Amino acid sequence: MFKKIIAIILLLGLVGWAIYDHTSKPTEAEKTVQEARPSQQRSTKIGFQEGNRAPNFELQTLDGKQISLSDMKGKRLILNFWATWCPPCKAEMPHMQKFYQEQKGNNIEILAVNLTTGEKNPKDVAKFVKDYGLTFPILLDSSGEIGEAYQAFTIPTSYIIDSHGIIKKKIIGPMDKEMMTELIKSID
Repeated sequence: MFKKIIAIILLLGLVGWAIYDHTSKPTEAEKTVQEARPSQQRSTKIGFQEGNRAPNFELQTLDGKQISLSDMKGKRLILNFWATWCPPCKAEMPHMQKFYQEQKGNNIEILAVNLTTGEKNPKDVAKFVKDYGLTFPILLDSSGEIGEAYQAFTIPTSYIIDSHGIIKKKIIGPMDKEMMTELIKSID
């Protein structure tokens, strides 16, 4: 009888300990929520979908500088993928330039990634930029890896990224200045 009582007490103790241990430690979901409260950035998955943290990359500009996506931290961003031969890209660029000029000094940036591997002549990029009077950074994806990773199969493709590096919207097709303004206003 005494052994049965001891066994029951031990069993209840083990069950009690298991319940205590399970409830005293936050679950994975609770950890994610707790980590997200002080800084939404820590718990966000890196990826290419809306709500994901945009994966970092580094590319060279037309003038030979290296720019990485992480350099844009704290800025709202339009990440645009384009090519010189693309008619919708040609239609979009004047709008993008007007938007960029209006937004200078507002902590907003445009990174226009030229899909250089798809160009007939990579030297056409500099001529295009000059002809269109583009003053925002033009990055050269000379390997094609970044455009492929960001799934820029139909161009132009743009990602609207908030100041925390979170993808808020993916736009396939050209945008006009008004659309860019509304999309940027809708994010922090």
